[in-house]
Amino acid sequence: MRKANELSPEHVSEIIQMALSDHVSFANIQAEYGVTDKQVKTLMRDTLKSGSYKTWRKRVRDFGDRRETYK
Repeated sequence: MRKANELSPEHVSEIIQMALSDHVSFANIQAEYGVTDKQVKTLMRDTLKSGSYKTWRKRVRDFGDRRETYK
């Protein structure tokens, strides 16, 4: 398992794009980059503006409650 701070800026950017996508799960991100869902959340919190992070987390939580396969 990789630590998020060991990733190149390009990989960080790709992970953020994948996390913001509604079609990519945390499992897919972990399979490709070796970063856990908790590490993705920390990366997003450290990278995004506070309001953007809160909006993203709310969307992930709300969709997760409605669909088992979402993130």
